[in-house]
Amino acid sequence: MSDSGEHAAGEPVHGGHHAVDAAIECGAQALFTLSGAHIFPLFDAAVGGADAVRSADSTQSAERGGRLPLLDVRHEQTAVFAAEAVGKLSRIPGFAAVTAGPGVTNALSAVTGAWMNGSPLVLVGGRAPDYRWGSGALQELDHVPLLAPVTKSATTVHDASEIGATIDAAFRTARTSHRGSVTFSMGEPLRPASKCTGTSSEDNTSAT
Repeated sequence: MSDSGEHAAGEPVHGGHHAVDAAIECGAQALFTLSGAHIFPLFDAAVGGADAVRSADSTQSAERGGRLPLLDVRHEQTAVFAAEAVGKLSRIPGFAAVTAGPGVTNALSAVTGAWMNGSPLVLVGGRAPDYRWGSGALQELDHVPLLAPVTKSATTVHDASEIGATIDAAFRTARTSHRGSVTFSMGEPLRPASKCTGTSSEDNTSAT
C-alpha cells in the first residue's frame, strides 16, 4: 500500500499515518476505539494532527471531521461491537483499535461475535514495545494466543514498513468468505522513532 494520504505540513509521518492511509484505501468509514496510550499515533493520524485539533471548533468536531472519523466510546467491547455492526451491514470490514493488554481482552467477546456471525472486522491492538518485551512493560501481554482461535488471522507487526501491507491483507482476509474477524497487534512501529528490530509481521495465522 502506498503512503498517499495528505499529512499536516511539518509534522513527522509515523506508523499511525501509514495505518490510517491504508485503512482509508481499504474502505474504512470510521475508527471505533477507546483512548489508550499505545494507540495514540492512530488518533493523531485520524484527526489530521495537532494543528487540525487546535483549529477545530471543539474536540468532538476534530474527532468527527478528520481524515478518518474517530468514534471514542466508553468500553472496548462497545467499540468492537460497533465496528462489527458496520461490517455486518455494509460488508466493508469495520475498523477498531484498542490499547494493549486489558484493552484487547475487553474486546475479546466482540471479536468472537464477529467470528461466529461472519461479520468482517479488522481490530488493531496496542502492544508493549519489543525492546522492553519480557521486562514487565505496561500492559505487556501476547495477544495472539488469545485471539487466534476466534479470528481468521491473528498476527503481530514488528516493523513500521509492514503496516500498510498488513492492513491491506487484514481487510482482504476479513471480507473474503467466510467473512470474519482479523486482528493484529503493534506497539512502537506506530511511533515516529521506532526502536524495533524485527522484520516480520507473521507470528501466527489461525485456520480460515
